[in-house]
Amino acid sequence: MERKNFIGDLVGKIGEELNGILRANLYELSLKKEELLRLRNKKRELRRALKNCGIGDLRAKIYVKTLIKDILTEKLDITEEKINDIIPFIDEKQLSVKDKFDILLYLYKKEHDTNAFLKILEDYQLLETTDNCADGGRYEINEDDIEEIFNHVSVSLNYEDKLEILSQKIYEAYRGLGVVDELRDMKLDGISGGVSGREGDYRSIWAFIKGKTIHLRFLDFQSESELERVCMNIYRYNHPGQLSMNKGYIVNEMKDHSRVVVARPPFCESFVFFVRKFDTIEHKTPEELITDPNGDIPISVLKWIVKGCQITAVTGAQGCGKTTLLMALIRYIHPSYTLRIQELSFELHLRDIYEDRNIVTFQETDHISGQEGLDLQKKTDGVVNILGEVATAPVASWLIQMSLTASLFTMFTHHAKTTKALVKYMRNCLLTDGAFQNEEIAEEQVVDTIRFDVHLEKDLDGHRYIERISEIVPREKAADGGKLYDVNNLVEYRDGAYVKCGDFSVNVRNDMEKHLTAAEREEFYEIFPV
Repeated sequence: MERKNFIGDLVGKIGEELNGILRANLYELSLKKEELLRLRNKKRELRRALKNCGIGDLRAKIYVKTLIKDILTEKLDITEEKINDIIPFIDEKQLSVKDKFDILLYLYKKEHDTNAFLKILEDYQLLETTDNCADGGRYEINEDDIEEIFNHVSVSLNYEDKLEILSQKIYEAYRGLGVVDELRDMKLDGISGGVSGREGDYRSIWAFIKGKTIHLRFLDFQSESELERVCMNIYRYNHPGQLSMNKGYIVNEMKDHSRVVVARPPFCESFVFFVRKFDTIEHKTPEELITDPNGDIPISVLKWIVKGCQITAVTGAQGCGKTTLLMALIRYIHPSYTLRIQELSFELHLRDIYEDRNIVTFQETDHISGQEGLDLQKKTDGVVNILGEVATAPVASWLIQMSLTASLFTMFTHHAKTTKALVKYMRNCLLTDGAFQNEEIAEEQVVDTIRFDVHLEKDLDGHRYIERISEIVPREKAADGGKLYDVNNLVEYRDGAYVKCGDFSVNVRNDMEKHLTAAEREEFYEIFPV
């Protein structure tokens, strides 16, 4: 029997055993009350674990894998000799590339836990570009890379190790997320599947690590049905609805707060999923994020912008670290201020980091729009409003209005490339939403509201940095309809280091001073003298 079918056979037998436990009629067994209650609780726990194990609940996954190991040893009599027939541990030449990767990841996981995959990349310099790619060197890990690493590692596995690896293989095919199951649990920025290749090519798994997108060509879903199975299971946490031909995409979160997006035909050309993880950035301080030479310059400027309660946009392309920086800057907001956050899906999870603060987060649902969520915030005693992303005209319009009346100050993220583009986008949103009819008046409202643009960039090597911190300085309204504002760059990133190239305007200084304590004012003017 081929090994692939052998594992499929085991998956079927494991499923039969677990289904037998769930279907068993306990009242026919004439058990004592205590024993009946114990078995009933066991069934309930198993049903809950099977429901949650593939959606980011690591406890449920461990529980199901433990049951799988018990069934393998106690019911199916899988000895070490039989394991070697299923996975040829004793003959490396017969091991597939996926087998070798599973063994490598298991060995590294024993020592480095969820940092295992990142440690492999670092130890063997796999975050460097390849030289044999037609497009000039994209990041890629192929079968040869895994073979070479495996040949360098001293592999010594006992029976328990082999049983763990086999149970993981069975689990990922039974209730797990296929070939990406263990990788999804690793500490990385994100992972996606179904996002490359022609029809019939299922080597379409990409990882996002340290700002770099890496094609994991050595992994293969094998079939469209397997990719579909993973996509139809990965988004199920908290019952977000059914991914169907009519509802072609779903944005949700997983049990561990990862964001997951799934899409399917006919809305998308194939089944795809995108998992964005945030466990790598939860406790980052500004000092940990801003590490280039003279990093104290942007850190100091950002600190006083936030302490001075200035309306600030954090801008940049996707993956450049906007959310990460925004999370870190919250520490500079006065502890007594209440925070109200509006997001498309829960990403910031600020209460996990700032446990002692008054923080409430709202997200859009199928029945409650972002606009309604923002309207509700006005009735929840919020002092500071934070928008995970300003991406629609109604939200942009409400941001401007809210910043003038409903909150002390606001912070938000946006994808604008320049300050001019940010102002133009916000102006156009005010016009589109009907809040203003005159283009000049709408732009004047924007530049009177948004005070700072903190723009982030990411280079080809995945290095993230703050390209500039810009103050938007309104001009006196020109009679000839001239320019309504100037852009004053306080900090710029030049030749690999940060440079201070401007000072706060007088009006901003005066406004910031109102929100500082006497001690903070003294410190502020010591660093930024008039």
